[in-house]
Amino acid sequence: MYDVDEIVEALSRLSYEEALAYWIEGEKKEAEFYSELARRARDLGLGEELVGTFEKLAADSMKHATELGAHYESRYGRRPEMDIPPIEVLPVIDRFWRADQIDEVLRVAMESELIAHRSYALLAEKVEDEELRKLYRRLAEVEKRHYEMLRERYEELKNGES
Repeated sequence: MYDVDEIVEALSRLSYEEALAYWIEGEKKEAEFYSELARRARDLGLGEELVGTFEKLAADSMKHATELGAHYESRYGRRPEMDIPPIEVLPVIDRFWRADQIDEVLRVAMESELIAHRSYALLAEKVEDEELRKLYRRLAEVEKRHYEMLRERYEELKNGES
């Protein structure tokens, strides 16, 4: 498990360039994470709605990584590098081997997205650089939308709709 306070503190010291590199790497990891969740959900026969949600989250994350990567490369003339672990991708994959674990997986994924949302919102208030503030606000909104998608699937599952 990541120490979120430690990560937020490290992120608060980043320049715009470094924060952008962090976001790109985080989106790539998040895409891998949701792709794997989609594969496992499909293998377990958990329904196309849930699989589709995970696939959409994976596609959204990869799209963000690609767009941000192109922006980074055009602005800085090189590929981004980052070694701070992404807040969004908590180690829940290893817990997801049976269909009866989906509740826990969704809860942990929602918690991860909510932690990311709150962390980025906090960072937006903490940094002085206006461009960096806008970046963190945008990140916070992206993670909030991811949380809402997961919450909707979770509610449907709890209400027996899927």
